[in-house]
Amino acid sequence: MAIIEEISQFLQKGRAKQVKTLVNQALEEGVSAKTILDDGLLSGMMIIGEKFKNNEVFVPEVLVAARAMNAGIAILEPHLAEAGNEPLGKAVIGTVKGDLHDIGKNLVTMLLKGAGFEVTDLGVDVEAEVFIDKAEEVGADIICMSALLTTTMPNMQGVIDLLKERGLRDKYIVMVGGAPVNESFSEQIGADYFTEDAASCAEAAKAAVIAKKAG
Repeated sequence: MAIIEEISQFLQKGRAKQVKTLVNQALEEGVSAKTILDDGLLSGMMIIGEKFKNNEVFVPEVLVAARAMNAGIAILEPHLAEAGNEPLGKAVIGTVKGDLHDIGKNLVTMLLKGAGFEVTDLGVDVEAEVFIDKAEEVGADIICMSALLTTTMPNMQGVIDLLKERGLRDKYIVMVGGAPVNESFSEQIGADYFTEDAASCAEAAKAAVIAKKAG
């Protein structure tokens, strides 16, 4: 379908205005909101995510593409709600207590949305209780934590310990990331997944939720 391909192309170029126009046009032509979302917006964002992983595009390009995606989603939301469209899964994400860095977290948020997740962004300097309370409130599948400082990394452990205390550890897929974080630290604190970049995080999250729902 030519119009869907155009939506994907304009999204990849970060052209929010054209994306909005084409999304409205597609709806008028009777294309379903789910088709526009999956084959136009989300597939375009996944292409950007893949290019980002391969260093073919960089942070500014991802952010403008994400802005274009969000502009399209804003138009589709009421139509998706009517159709009862279910997200692939739900994630809560934040930068841990004491850490005010958010560029990496924001990228992961965009790419998780691009992979079909409903994402609740808790912002920065997030207390352990807030991660868990919000995950419980929204019925999340995944808790994603970011840390950009070696001094705040231990606060990831705090969230996992609190999950165990509350008897909720097995309920959630816990993902960690950030510049100083690595695989061995992730294993040491008992997280489920560590990924080196935002694009890999979205891929791993998608695979993990599909496996969990199947299992």
